[in-house]
Amino acid sequence: MRNLQLALSATAALCLAACGTTGPAGSSGKLLTLDGQPPLVIAHRGASGYLPEQTLEAYARAIELGADVIEMDLVSTKDGVLIARHDPNLAISTDVAKHPRFASRKKTIKIDGETQSGWFSNDFTLAEIKMLGGISTDPERPQEFNGKFKVPTFQEIIDFAKAKSKETGRTIAIYPETKNPTYFRDLGLPMEDKVIAAINAAGWNSKTAPIYVQSFEPGSLKYMKAKGLNTRLIQLIDGDGIDMKTGAMTYAVPVDRPYEWTKAGDKRNFDVMVTPAGLAEIKTYADGIGPWKRYIVSIKGSIGSDGKPLDVNKDGKINDADATSISPTTLVADAHKAGLFVHPFTFRNESRRLAADYNKDGKNEYAIYYKLGVDGVFTDFTDTAVAARAEYLKSLGR
Repeated sequence: MRNLQLALSATAALCLAACGTTGPAGSSGKLLTLDGQPPLVIAHRGASGYLPEQTLEAYARAIELGADVIEMDLVSTKDGVLIARHDPNLAISTDVAKHPRFASRKKTIKIDGETQSGWFSNDFTLAEIKMLGGISTDPERPQEFNGKFKVPTFQEIIDFAKAKSKETGRTIAIYPETKNPTYFRDLGLPMEDKVIAAINAAGWNSKTAPIYVQSFEPGSLKYMKAKGLNTRLIQLIDGDGIDMKTGAMTYAVPVDRPYEWTKAGDKRNFDVMVTPAGLAEIKTYADGIGPWKRYIVSIKGSIGSDGKPLDVNKDGKINDADATSISPTTLVADAHKAGLFVHPFTFRNESRRLAADYNKDGKNEYAIYYKLGVDGVFTDFTDTAVAARAEYLKSLGR
């Protein structure tokens, strides 16, 4: 527990600095979010901890569990329709491999510098995509729904969110991402103008509309802004992993830098975006950042005499459960100072994804981030994020 206590102490120190108070963090009941409002619970790909991701059923479940926002990634079909899939490679999240009629379309290509084998959305028409079913992408999650739910289009999700907002009496926002935009642009299937057209048709082209538009590629966001997109824009910031010895971020293709930078010969990594200068640059075209959560609170493992991380819990694997959290960085405060909101990703419940000092309870992880003042969290488990937020707000007397 010592590391958790250190992290909480550091969190409290940051809260005190941000609040300018001398009492305990949160003693005034003040939230440290950019707008002073409770942090958003953003259902990452829907209730993806329970149902196949990015299906209307997963989004419906997330809304039932209390999500404020439902999140989706957009890729393109062969006939130029935007659909919700995290990857162009359909083998990852659909049952395409079980459809003999499509066997001949399997191939090996490069996407953003990474070699992948599978079936790709740009080789399928929308009608063919609708023959496929979504599957769980994590073997630890329920598998009994695999193949039962179809892949929705972006337009279907917009219509769904509007219907659910009317049905529930609360505004359900959406959070689309232009996924692999350089890849699709190079194929003659650019997605940005279609995103803008759909948003305009929905009547959502404003900062107050229930929509956030995100991308890992600055060029995609800058293009849409220049073309008249007035929604809130979010720069995503990725990394590959953590050096368990130091807690430092590591980088590897394809999550080392925006692919447009790689194509242009720019050797910088994503970490330049979290510097004061990087945040100031982002503010010129975006309203917020979506960093991997390890940019805010990283982890460190125990290192053996051979210099390698130790399998502390003796389960035969090295993962987050063998590490402990370390003191937070100043990223949340720095981003807020630059006028940017912060939505870190991705919070999950599986024990292998929780540092040991969280005691296998995801709510302990959320608590640290909420106290730091994050403006929202991307989560695969809406109910856990909502419960942790309720406990945090209660602790502030709200």
